[in-house]
Amino acid sequence: MAREFSTVGVVGLGIQGAGVAEVFARAGVAVVGVEVDLDALERGRALVEHSTERAVAGGKLTEVERDQLLGRITYTARLADLADCDLVVEAVTENLELKAGVFAEVDRITPPDTVLATNTSSLSVTEIGVHTGRPERVIGMHFFNPAPVLKLVEVVRTVVTEPDVITDVENLLRRIGKTPLVIGDRAGFLANSLLFSYLNHAVLMYEQRYATREDLDAAMKYGCGYPMGPLALLDLIGLDIASEILDTMYKQSRDRLHAPAPLLKQMITAGMLGRKTGRGFYTYQEPGSPVVVPDVLTPQGKAEEALTREVQRVGVIGTGTMATGIVEVFAKKGFDVVLRARSTDKASAAVGKVRKSLDRAVAKGRLTEAARDETLGRITPAVEFEELADCDLVIEAVAEDLAVKRAVFGALDEVCKPGTVLATTTSSLPVIECAAATSRPGDVIGLHFFNPAPVMKLVEVVNTIATDADVVATAHAICAKVGKHPVHCSDRAGFIVNALLFPYLNDAVKMVAGHYATGDDIDTAMKAACGLPMGPFELLDVVGLDVSLAIERTLYNEFREPGFAPSPLMEHLVTAGRLGRKTGKGFRDYT
Repeated sequence: MAREFSTVGVVGLGIQGAGVAEVFARAGVAVVGVEVDLDALERGRALVEHSTERAVAGGKLTEVERDQLLGRITYTARLADLADCDLVVEAVTENLELKAGVFAEVDRITPPDTVLATNTSSLSVTEIGVHTGRPERVIGMHFFNPAPVLKLVEVVRTVVTEPDVITDVENLLRRIGKTPLVIGDRAGFLANSLLFSYLNHAVLMYEQRYATREDLDAAMKYGCGYPMGPLALLDLIGLDIASEILDTMYKQSRDRLHAPAPLLKQMITAGMLGRKTGRGFYTYQEPGSPVVVPDVLTPQGKAEEALTREVQRVGVIGTGTMATGIVEVFAKKGFDVVLRARSTDKASAAVGKVRKSLDRAVAKGRLTEAARDETLGRITPAVEFEELADCDLVIEAVAEDLAVKRAVFGALDEVCKPGTVLATTTSSLPVIECAAATSRPGDVIGLHFFNPAPVMKLVEVVNTIATDADVVATAHAICAKVGKHPVHCSDRAGFIVNALLFPYLNDAVKMVAGHYATGDDIDTAMKAACGLPMGPFELLDVVGLDVSLAIERTLYNEFREPGFAPSPLMEHLVTAGRLGRKTGKGFRDYT
C-alpha cells in the first residue's frame, strides 16, 4: 500500500530549503519548516513570502492561493516539532558532519516509518543514511534551484534503500508537479557530475589565459545556445559551493578533471564567492545583485582597430553548407564575394543553394525580393584560384582534411595579392599547419563560423603564434561588420566551444556505457535542470557520431588527458555505422 505523505518537514530554510517548503505547500501538503534559531527562521519565512509575492505579481498565483499556501507552513526552531511528519527533507549546508548530525537527531524524533530525505547535491546519501537506525528509509531528493520553478528532482537510491520507498517518493514528486529521475548514489549524481566537470574546465581555460571571461561565456551562449556562460553561472551558484561539489567528486573519482581548479581556491580564500559577495569572476553592483559593473578586467575597446586592413572583396572556397552560408553572410552585408568551386557545375549549384536560402527568407518576410536580387548580384562563381587574386579576404571552407586545406593555402599563397587575409573555417585542425603551407604565415588566421552560418552569431577568431596583430584586428572588425560576435582564442585543439563541449559529451557517453543512466534520462536531466537547448545525446546524433569522435580524438591527441579519451561505446557505434540522424541510427533510431 502506498504511503500517504500528508505532512512534510523541511530542515534548513535557506534559498533551497525555503523553495522546497514552498513547492510542497503549493501542492496542498502541510509543511513544518525548521531552522536553527529564530533569526534564521525569520529569514526563511521572508524568502517564502518574497517568492510567493513574485508569483502573484507574475500571475502564477492568486492572492487567495498565496494566503492558503502560506497558511500550510508552520515555522519552528525545534526539531522535536517534526515528530508527526511522514517525510522529512534535510536542506542544511553542504557539510557531511552537519547533515549526519541532523539525520541522527531526526531519526530519534520521528516514527520508524517516516522517510528521511537529503537535498544534498553531491554528498554520499549512503554515508548520511548510516547515521540513522533506518538507512533503508533514507533517500536523496535533490531539487534544483529555484525549486519552485525547475521541474527535475534527482531521486537518489542507495544500495539499501527499500524499493517501495523509491516508488512512494516518485509518486509524491509527480503529485506535486515534479519530474523524478531515479539514479544511484555517486558523487555529483547525474546533472552536477556533468555540469561541474564542464564548469571546472572553463575555469582552467580562464586560469591559463586562453581566453577572456567575456569570450568564454559568449562562446558557450552564442555557440551552443546555453542560457549562461560557465563563469557567469559559477558566480550565480557560488564558487565555494562549486568547489565543495568538485572536491566531493574528486575524492570519489580520483579524476583530476574533477579536482577544483587552483584559481577557484584562491578566489574563495580572497572572499570572491560570486554574486553573493559582489565579486567573483565578474564584479557586481552590490552583494546579491545580478547587475555586472565594469572592473579592471572589463574590455576597454580595441585600440588596434585603427590598424585594420581594408576589406571590400571576399573570396570563399568550397561548396558545402558552411561555405554557402558564409557566402550568404558576406553578400547580404554588401561585400562582393567570389565563390570558388572545383568545377563550373559545382559553382552554379553552390550559388543555387544560396538562392534557395534567400528565397526561404523572402517567403518568411525576412528579406525583400529586391534585397535578394542585390545579394545574388554580388556573388561571382569561379573555378580558377587566379580569380581570387584581387580579394582582400579569402576564407577556406573545404573538407576537414589537413592535406586538402594545406594544398588550398599553398595555391592561395601563389595567387593572392600581398596583404590579403587568409582564413580557415576549421573547427579542430591546427591553423598553424595551414599558415605553414604559405610564405606569409602572418596573414593567416582562423575564422570558425558555426552552422548554419547565416543564423549563428558566434565566430571564433583563432590566432596562431605567427598571426600579425593587424590581421587579428581585421578579423574582429569584419565579424562585427557582418553582424557576428567574435571571440578570441589561440590555436589550440577545439578552440573554445569544442574544447568545452566535447569532454562534457564524452562524459555523458561514459555514464551510459557504465549503466548509470539512460541517454533519455541524461537528456531530460540536462535540459530540465540546466536549461540546455538539447540533451547531450540529441546533440551527438545531430552533429554526427563520426564527426564527434574525430573531435574527441583530436582533443585527446593534443592534450593527452586521460579523461578526454573517447568512450569505447562511441568507437563501437561509429564502427557499426550508427552515425546519428544522417544514417537514421545513432544513440537513437530515426524514421
